[in-house]
Amino acid sequence: MLLISAIKVSAQDWPNLKRYQAANKKVLDSAQVVNAVYMGDSITDFWIMQWPDFFAQNGYIDRGISGQTSPQMQLRFRQDVIALKPKVVVLLCGTNDIAGNTGPSTLEMVEDNIQSMTELAQANHIKMVLCSVLPAIKFGWKPAVQPADSIIALNAWIKAYAKRKHLTYIDYYSSLVDDQKGFKKDYAIDGVHPNKKGYAVMDSLAKAALGKL
Repeated sequence: MLLISAIKVSAQDWPNLKRYQAANKKVLDSAQVVNAVYMGDSITDFWIMQWPDFFAQNGYIDRGISGQTSPQMQLRFRQDVIALKPKVVVLLCGTNDIAGNTGPSTLEMVEDNIQSMTELAQANHIKMVLCSVLPAIKFGWKPAVQPADSIIALNAWIKAYAKRKHLTYIDYYSSLVDDQKGFKKDYAIDGVHPNKKGYAVMDSLAKAALGKL
């Protein structure tokens, strides 16, 4: 019964809108100036744990949720991004779509969701920054999936789309990938998630890109 109840609760809030509702209210009540919202999955979710100063000192807000796919992010985009009225949104998604966390997903489906979130941001005068998916050759929670080539293909599309739409693109992949299409061991905890050194690389790339905006 406990498992059934947990599944029902999860189904009732599939995009996990409740996760940041209180935090969003706090931001809005304080009239905080939000320079950027970082929207993403566990890679974004864990980022603020490793480098809280990166967010606090730059007026950035973390809105990552572990395990999420792009359709879930799209559903909470208005609440967790637009409502906060940031100058910029930094979107990092795709890993969990490729893993199939919320069911089978083609790259075209991920691309559609990225385009929709971009259009939402632009319609609300928020600058969109698109990020490359980080390298991985296997997922510990989905060992049957071989993600390396799908990640490369999705990154190629994201980069081309960003160029076509005159958006800023942050290429984390090139700085973190090894010669086997995987995550450099010095920068990763488990082949998917960055360690503190990996986040330091990402911090530098992100701050440089946002500085130009």
